[in-house]
Amino acid sequence: MENSIRNAIIKFEQEFLGRGPDEVRALVARDLVVVRLKGVLTPAERQLAKTPEGIEMVKRLRQNLIAQGRDKLCEQVGEITGTKILGLFTDIDVQLGERVFVFTMDRDIRPAADKI
Repeated sequence: MENSIRNAIIKFEQEFLGRGPDEVRALVARDLVVVRLKGVLTPAERQLAKTPEGIEMVKRLRQNLIAQGRDKLCEQVGEITGTKILGLFTDIDVQLGERVFVFTMDRDIRPAADKI
């Protein structure tokens, strides 16, 4: 399940944001899915991030893009987990070039390997 979520996030980033991250890790923990993306910034965003104003600009842009794709992203994760996604929380550290997504679900889930 975590690998499927990871792949869905990579595909979303590539299709919706135009560039995939360098590394993605996903973790399912009870009623949460936590996803950490490394290397998410484009060369232009890295250039902008050299000033405080640029950092804020990149953060706002990324937040707006995620807001526009939020429903699609929640739908994909919901299909993979078989749950209803209640919330999506995200933040980006422009200086590190990392982003974190936290999805909250309507019930606890466990990866298939845990159910055996």
